Amino acid sequence: MASLYTVDVYSGSDDSIIRDPHAQGVIVKATQGTGYVNPKCNHQWDLAGSLGKKRGLYHYAGGGNPVAEAQFFINNIKNYVGQAVLALDWEENQNAAWNNTNWARQFVDEVHRITGIYPIIYVQESAIWQVANCADVCGLWVAKYPSMDWHSWTVPNMNVSSGAFKFITGWQFAGDDEDRSVFSLDEAGWDKLANPSTIIKQEILAPKPQPTHNPALEAPSTANWVDALGDRWFEEKGTFISNCALHLRWGATVNSSVIAVVPAGTVIKYDAYSRHGGYVWLRQPREHGQYGYIACRDANTNEAYGKFE
Repeated sequence: MASLYTVDVYSGSDDSIIRDPHAQGVIVKATQGTGYVNPKCNHQWDLAGSLGKKRGLYHYAGGGNPVAEAQFFINNIKNYVGQAVLALDWEENQNAAWNNTNWARQFVDEVHRITGIYPIIYVQESAIWQVANCADVCGLWVAKYPSMDWHSWTVPNMNVSSGAFKFITGWQFAGDDEDRSVFSLDEAGWDKLANPSTIIKQEILAPKPQPTHNPALEAPSTANWVDALGDRWFEEKGTFISNCALHLRWGATVNSSVIAVVPAGTVIKYDAYSRHGGYVWLRQPREHGQYGYIACRDANTNEAYGKFE
């Protein structure tokens, strides 16, 4: 059977783990709960890519609202959807919903609604029962170690249960110095997990703009698309200068994590706007193909929080 060896990393992981020549794939922590983004995620993602390794991204369950956590996860990684195997990390530590047998299903269903992809689920063998109702749609990434000092890429000879799941997709067999896993996949199988035929490439498949009934509000020639959260965006390049302190966020929602609180007089170069959630949002291109988002106007009163140039 084909096999693919991976490591998984978080903000505290040394780059040497990503560079480990045994690791054919790297699974990077992206988010946790609805407020944490791994500050090294882009660096770790880029390093793994530069080394030609297969890549994945995982969300660590905080146990809050599962739908909100799924949206937070996808909002922060939407530029990588289709390139990465997506995973939910279901652990007891810092997880308010531990022992809840419905939480994971609500999370994976929301990820699937947004992206067309079901994430795999990472869980210790003794807790597979907590995520059993995902067995019909998700792959299982199970953790079970022969000991905490198994500092080796040799796969141990031991029995590992798949619980309610038909089979084990991945097995994390070491986790002290370096999280080592083996997946029952070849590289093509990994790519299919990352980008199944069901994926909804919303930005690519966005319909051609139709003539609008209110050209004063939306010029029919403006390129527009619907993003992963269902909000419509319009292409427009411009400059916005704030007249008060504003939150620059990783997503165009007040629930998204804050990149920075920018003072009055901040110049924001933007390339698109969207009117939703009570605000007009601007999209700011950032490095590594990511974007920042800022509310520039009250959508109900049309009061602007600065001037446009």
